[in-house]
Amino acid sequence: MFESLSDKLHGVFRKLRGESAMTEANIADAMREIRLALLDADVNIEVATEFVESVKSECIGREVIKSVTPAQQVVKIVHDKLVDLLGSDAAELKLDRKPAVIMLVGLHGSGKTTTAGKLALKLKQDGKSVLLVAGDVYRPAAIDQLETIGREIDVPVHVERTSVNVAAIASNALQAATRQNADVVIVDTAGRLQIDDTMVQELVRIRQAVHPDEILLVADSALGQEAVSVAQHFHAALDLTGFILTKLDGDSRGGAALSIRKVTGCPVKFAGSGEKLDALEVFFPDRMAGRILGMGDVVSLVEKAAAEIDEDEARKLQEKLRKNQFDYNDFLSQLKQITKLGGMESILRFLPGGRQLSGLVSGVDLKHFARMEAVILSMTVAERNNPDLINFSRKKRIAKGAGVPVETVSSLTKQFETMRKMMRGNSAIGRLMSGAALPEPGPGASLGGLLHAPLPVTKREQDHKKRVAKLAKKQRQKQRKHKK
Repeated sequence: MFESLSDKLHGVFRKLRGESAMTEANIADAMREIRLALLDADVNIEVATEFVESVKSECIGREVIKSVTPAQQVVKIVHDKLVDLLGSDAAELKLDRKPAVIMLVGLHGSGKTTTAGKLALKLKQDGKSVLLVAGDVYRPAAIDQLETIGREIDVPVHVERTSVNVAAIASNALQAATRQNADVVIVDTAGRLQIDDTMVQELVRIRQAVHPDEILLVADSALGQEAVSVAQHFHAALDLTGFILTKLDGDSRGGAALSIRKVTGCPVKFAGSGEKLDALEVFFPDRMAGRILGMGDVVSLVEKAAAEIDEDEARKLQEKLRKNQFDYNDFLSQLKQITKLGGMESILRFLPGGRQLSGLVSGVDLKHFARMEAVILSMTVAERNNPDLINFSRKKRIAKGAGVPVETVSSLTKQFETMRKMMRGNSAIGRLMSGAALPEPGPGASLGGLLHAPLPVTKREQDHKKRVAKLAKKQRQKQRKHKK
């Protein structure tokens, strides 16, 4: 979502890299471009102006550090101010009573019903028992949709198809949740194409009936400034406790995410970034600021990997790596793990500077991985267990079995060797896939340092370097004799 804003901010920082010191003139130029970038991202004009003035005063008043370039100083200041703008710390749900009640509100099409299911699944994964309430009585499809979601995630849904009194339905659901000893009740409510008095009054009656612990506005991030206006209206009527931003995986400009907290004073608590029911994540301001500025989000990547990668498999792989026994079976397993994490493009987006490279593998991942899998499955058991057995004649047989050219098999064997070195070495991908801890990147960290950490040098490579050095030495000696 923030790709355009990220690119423009990178352009500003790139210009500052050529400066030897921060002056009022180059700071003024940079601030003007940052302001334009924010406005182009559909950030509220007052928020953008205040943000830029805050960054500018910090830049001018900051003591010059000789070991830090002007660009690095500005990046650090912008990062800190972005974190402040987005909310400093992740805001937790207030679920002190039992059952606690969460009321979801928003316009039609913002994704409330799907978000209700996502939130229920997240709470269930955290060990909470949840009851969903079908409160959108004006759209039968919404009730059907919520029941389908409930079955999919194994969460009960309270439905009263013959009633249109949503406040009474919510009250009955709360009583049912108390009898069932449920921890949380999530009330899905009806939306409209626009805010009207009838809609607002119905929501006020629901609030009076169940006294929700959380009233969360589900806001479509693609609406930009309109989302901020909607948030203000809902907040004035219901006293919101927070927001859930949806469709962060879209091509919207991101202004709502950067403006909504500053304008309303309410925190963004969750962000939805996909249609799948597990595509809801806690909104961490510092991580989001890091993504916007291209610093990556290694912590989120590690958390995602921890949820997807099997611990037993990771332990077995680490043991095999210690014994230098990484084979094609392990290689195939790692390809599947990468696919589970969304492919290389998805992983690169979480690493510092990786977004610039993620486009290179866009659309290639799935087809390429499928082809690689076909090649590996065309190998014999012995070949998969012992990669050194594969010579040219075996490559020809494997290529015929997989229906690919011999060059494809040769390419795969080279990629395997690269992966084997990465897994033995200290690269980010290798450490991530083998369940090891990743290093923490600081501001200005680059993908090169994380993704391509030094690889162990094999004896064959050492011998090759020695031969090259000898030949170079002989050539220099010949050149000296020729000059004499």
